[in-house]
Amino acid sequence: MASPRDVAKHRPCQRWRRGRGGGGPGAGSRRRARGGARGSGMVARGLRALRGAVRTAAGRRFSTRPARAPATDYQGSFQDTIRTLNTLQTNASDLEQVKRERSDPQAQLEAMQGFLERTGMKGSVCAFAECILRNYGLKTGFYSSPHLVQVRERIRINGQPISKEQFSKYFWLVYSRLEETKDPAHANMPAYFRFLTIMAFHAFLQEKVDLALVEVGIGGAYDCTNVIRAPVVCGVSSLGIDHTSILGDTMEKIAWQKGGIFKPGVPAFTVAQPERSLEVLRDRAQERECPLYLCPELDDFEVGHRPLKLGLAGAHQRSNAALALQLARTWLQCRSCHGLGELEEVLPGAELAGRLVPLAPAFRLTDAMIQGLRDTEWLGRTQVLPHGPVTWYLDGAHTTSSIQACVRWFHQAALNQDKSHNGSEVRVLLFNATGDRDTAALLKLLLPCRFDYAVFCPNFTEVPVASNADQQNFNVTLESSLTRCLENQQTWTRLLEEKEGQDPWLPAPLQPAPGRGPLLLVPPAARPLSSPALVFPCLAQALRWVAQGRDPWLAAPTAMGAHPHPAASRGAVLLREAAAIHVLVTGSLHLVGGVLRLLDPALSQ
Repeated sequence: MASPRDVAKHRPCQRWRRGRGGGGPGAGSRRRARGGARGSGMVARGLRALRGAVRTAAGRRFSTRPARAPATDYQGSFQDTIRTLNTLQTNASDLEQVKRERSDPQAQLEAMQGFLERTGMKGSVCAFAECILRNYGLKTGFYSSPHLVQVRERIRINGQPISKEQFSKYFWLVYSRLEETKDPAHANMPAYFRFLTIMAFHAFLQEKVDLALVEVGIGGAYDCTNVIRAPVVCGVSSLGIDHTSILGDTMEKIAWQKGGIFKPGVPAFTVAQPERSLEVLRDRAQERECPLYLCPELDDFEVGHRPLKLGLAGAHQRSNAALALQLARTWLQCRSCHGLGELEEVLPGAELAGRLVPLAPAFRLTDAMIQGLRDTEWLGRTQVLPHGPVTWYLDGAHTTSSIQACVRWFHQAALNQDKSHNGSEVRVLLFNATGDRDTAALLKLLLPCRFDYAVFCPNFTEVPVASNADQQNFNVTLESSLTRCLENQQTWTRLLEEKEGQDPWLPAPLQPAPGRGPLLLVPPAARPLSSPALVFPCLAQALRWVAQGRDPWLAAPTAMGAHPHPAASRGAVLLREAAAIHVLVTGSLHLVGGVLRLLDPALSQ
């Protein structure tokens, strides 16, 4: 968290984000031992079929080549701005170069500082803290990533994305300045994320915000947001295994990266972590002469008071809220804010001696803090969208720890839904994963939800996506994305075959009674573990199949775009006749963003 003066110099709060494998005894292992070639052949055949579906849907072949940027002095429409921004995206070879450069963090920071001279918390923690401080009447800036629907979501003023006009204005001011000061001996333009970071700092200064909350992109030590030399306070939320090719493949290595945001004399806070990870954070804080504190549980703030209501659902959000409270309180104290409410400390009940990291004291919450926690909104995180008989559960979880939290939330949220209906209930998983994530590990955690169908598709809303500049991603191709989906489909099927035992917390699926037609649905005598997996070439086709015309925001599927798999035809009958359809969308924030674009068109305006 930083003041505008700090942003002008350079950075605050910390964030982290969020493959394949597995095995099993007996027949499953023998099948895999002799099925590698067969599996790759199935993926190839599936890919050919999906290419045909894409050509049918799009009327022509899909192209992932970038749109040519307009002339640098042309300040046209917002879409022109986004297309020019997209030319700064790195391709695969550039990403490999970035990974090699990360071995020299000083070079990384010097490059970022050079661009600036020419011109840690996860998002939900930042969202809580921002809402709390805004309730004190402060003008806030908030920089986060990735965006879900529109890129301007990454730069927020007072909790709202900057307008299209503001985004275009600040983009071209920064872009033109960098063009005018090109140095042939150095990189002409910062890459996509670096550029947006510079642009965010510029926007915050021009908009004269009172403070800026900056969410780290990847890791911390080498992230371009780490150029801020004197933040007011830093935070590290719960750690998870993610971006292993960049950050390392153990929690200790990742903790070392996260601790890279600590600054001399700047207070930092973290939440409960595995012991070894906490030791690494402690050592990083000591070497950087940074005072590090452990946040008390949110329960400690509720002693003698009614339970706090959080705007974000899920038990895991309580630790995020506790961290946000400490960050907001520290900023208010460091800036000697007056007339904002008494921040009266309550002495901790536990002895601090012997702890790896000293425990920060709890304190009495002000009305502004309580309201801020209650009013916090963060799209795509434990979000429920009821659309008639179809209920969509959206959570961008993409690490093992966040998927575990997602499963617990989905279980609770689905059980809390109105059960007044009579008839069947169909559960559908919509999943995609990108990057170097261990998809098998993530999918295995989702098995206890006992979905009736699993749907895999790329993050593209439509094919082709060239008309949707906000969604263009030149780091992946449609073909590679579809190949990944087909591999995920195979992984899901294999995991189902290996799964033994029953998970009793979800009711059995309802199936057509033999001889009585598709309208009369009765539960089977014993529930088999069966969840047919389907792959669609884009989100629009996947969502239309799931909703079967029963969601008012989605058109009914057409015969021309019908999925050829027999399970899709059988599933369509069940989905049309089910009393309730519960759809969990998870595995990728980009996937959730694409779904939101289709289910809530107002977000694209």
